[in-house]
Amino acid sequence: MLISLTSGVAVAAAVKVSEPLLLVRTALEPADVIVVLGGSGPNRAWRAAALYRQGIAPRVLVTGIGDCESIRGHMVDSGVPREAIQIECAAQNTWENAEFSAPMLTAMGARRAILVTSWYHTRRALACFRLVLPQLEWMSAPVERSESYRQMIRDDGGLMVLKEYLKIAWYSLRYGVKAF
Repeated sequence: MLISLTSGVAVAAAVKVSEPLLLVRTALEPADVIVVLGGSGPNRAWRAAALYRQGIAPRVLVTGIGDCESIRGHMVDSGVPREAIQIECAAQNTWENAEFSAPMLTAMGARRAILVTSWYHTRRALACFRLVLPQLEWMSAPVERSESYRQMIRDDGGLMVLKEYLKIAWYSLRYGVKAF
């Protein structure tokens, strides 16, 4: 009972302070490419497709094992031409998303990119991409939080936020990523 109560308090505290600590939203300007990270596929695909349809960038790069094909499919279904989307389907984590995307973005001649990922993942994702590709100007267009904090605590969202804090610490130790 005590462990369950302690876990509930930790998740509630992590969620309560999560937006100011984890969310990075930047002003968006025209870019060369929209980079969509795998995971939470449909929401990220729809966000990126909306940006593409607004004309903010002419190309899209989807990166990540598991759902790169389905993200591309959702984007095509949302009006993005298939030929505008490149995929990188080997990356198994955020660091690899940045590492494996780097040669593709360099080959595209990209100088400005917009990163699309879940709101709580933006700080770590931007830090990884900025470390691997410091020559690019990075902007962030997160998939916004759709649940109340209370709902997140009850659902998996709270656990995802709690894990993000641990991942930020791990990425700092493992890869030298400074998210803060």
